[in-house]
Amino acid sequence: MSTLDSLIEIHSFEGIGYQPLIHCRDFRVAMLNYHPELEIANISNFQQHSLTDEAFILLKGSCTLFLAEDESIENVHGVALQPGKVFNVKQGVYHTHTLSEDASVLIVEADDTCDDNSPQVIVDDAIRARIAAAYEAANAAK
Repeated sequence: MSTLDSLIEIHSFEGIGYQPLIHCRDFRVAMLNYHPELEIANISNFQQHSLTDEAFILLKGSCTLFLAEDESIENVHGVALQPGKVFNVKQGVYHTHTLSEDASVLIVEADDTCDDNSPQVIVDDAIRARIAAAYEAANAAK
């Protein structure tokens, strides 16, 4: 191992979906790339993280976050991510997202975030219609 290799790790991810890259004490850094299951017609659930916030940073392409006011998922808000800005979803907020095919999003979250502390609400056709309307509203100004 060279001296430089002992000083720095370099990670990347070119696959589809979610891949953790760095685990450091209490947090992890992951990449989220396009996956067909993240298209609006295929989104299957909203989730929330009971113990921590979750930060999203758009690297390329486009990503829209969907936030619900509570577990009823009655009121869905869309937020189009902007490159160079950090979007922090607060602890306990139900959320999901859609990505363009060329998208790549950096995610920073607690290293112990998992299904056990991230309750989900299953998306039905009524919720999917609210997601689509929130997408249109969030991306209308583009």
